[in-house]
Amino acid sequence: MTDTTPRPAGAPLNLRPAADCAYDVVSLGEVMLRLDPGERRIKTTRSFDAWEGGGEYNVARGLRRCFGLRGAIVTALADNEVGRLVEDLMLTGGLDTSWVQWVPYDGIGRTVRNGLNFTERGYGVRGAVGVSDRGNTAIAQMQPGDVDWDELFGRRGVRWLHTGGIFAALSASSADVAEAAMQAARRHGTVVSYDLNYRPSLWQGIGGPARAQEVNRHLAQYVDVMIGNEEDFTASLGFEIEGVDENLTDLDTAAFRAMIETAAAAYPNFQVVGTTLRAVRSATRNDWGAVAWSRVQGFAEATHRADLEILDRVGGGDSFASGLAYGLMELGSIQEAVEYGAAHGAIAMTTPGDTSTASLAEVRKLASGGSARVQR
Repeated sequence: MTDTTPRPAGAPLNLRPAADCAYDVVSLGEVMLRLDPGERRIKTTRSFDAWEGGGEYNVARGLRRCFGLRGAIVTALADNEVGRLVEDLMLTGGLDTSWVQWVPYDGIGRTVRNGLNFTERGYGVRGAVGVSDRGNTAIAQMQPGDVDWDELFGRRGVRWLHTGGIFAALSASSADVAEAAMQAARRHGTVVSYDLNYRPSLWQGIGGPARAQEVNRHLAQYVDVMIGNEEDFTASLGFEIEGVDENLTDLDTAAFRAMIETAAAAYPNFQVVGTTLRAVRSATRNDWGAVAWSRVQGFAEATHRADLEILDRVGGGDSFASGLAYGLMELGSIQEAVEYGAAHGAIAMTTPGDTSTASLAEVRKLASGGSARVQR
C-alpha cells in the first residue's frame, strides 16, 4: 500500500549541478572476477562463465549502462592477465577506469592478487551458494593516501559517491579508505550513499558482528543515503525490526518503517533511507518489494511483487540501489525513486551475472505498471 501522507514540496537531496562535474557517480570498492557454473554446481562443473562484479561497482555500472549516467570506479587490481580481464569487462560496462590503482604482481600472488568469486544460482529448495577467494587482494591493501580525493571530488567533480559495508570489511585499512573518500566527498558537496551489505563471512575473522557495528556506525555519520535490507540494519547498525519473523513470510512494512524512523533519528545526517523487502519462498521464487524514506518527502513504498520468479538473485540489491539513486538524481521524487529501484532489481534478477542488462525503457515500463507481455 502506498503511503498517502501529505509530503512537503522539494527534492529529497541537494545535488551538485551535472555541468560542474566530470562524473555523475563514482563507486569505491572491490571488483572481482565472478566464475559462474550456470545451471551446474561449483563442485561438479567443468566450465564457468566469467563476469565482473562487486557490491559497490555494480551500482555505478547500473547507473552507466541502464540509466546512461557518467560513472567511474575507484578500485585496485594486481597487474596481471586476470586483472586485465577484469579491466576489459569493466570497460564493456562503460565506466571510466582511469582511477584504478594498478599494483605490481609478484608472479604467484604471494603478496598481492585479484579476487575471485564462485557463485552458483540455486534452484527451488537448493539455495544459492557463494564462495569467495579474495584474501590479500590489491584493493584490500589500499591506503587512504593512495588516491587524490580532492582532485577527484574537487577539481574533477562528482555528484554522487557510492561505497559500502563489503568494501569496509575487506581489511583493517579499508574502512579508513572509505572514511577518507566520504570525508572528501562531503567537503566538496557530493552526495554519499552507503549500502550496508552485511556479509558474515567477511567479518567473522576480524571481530564478527561487534566489529561490523563498530565500523558501520562510525562511517554512518558521513552518509546521506543509507541502503540495506532487514539483516543489514540489524547486524551492521544494531536496529532491530520488531514483529517480523526470521523468514520474512510477512512483508508488512509497518515494522520496517519503525526501524527506518529509529535509524533516521539516530543519524540526523541521513536524508534518505532505502530498504529492500524480500521473502524467500524458494531460491527461484521470492516476494519482492521496497520501502524508502526521505527527510523532506516522507515514506514511499514500491509496488509489491509477490512470487517473483528469480533466475539469478545476485546483484538484485545493487540494482535496487542504482535505480533508487537514479530516481533521486534525475526524478526528484522518493516515490519514483523507490519504484525505479524495485523495478530495476526485479529485472536484474531475471538474467545471469552480478550486473544489470536492463534498459531505462524496460525499467520505466515496469515501474509504471507494465507487464511481461511479449514485445514484437
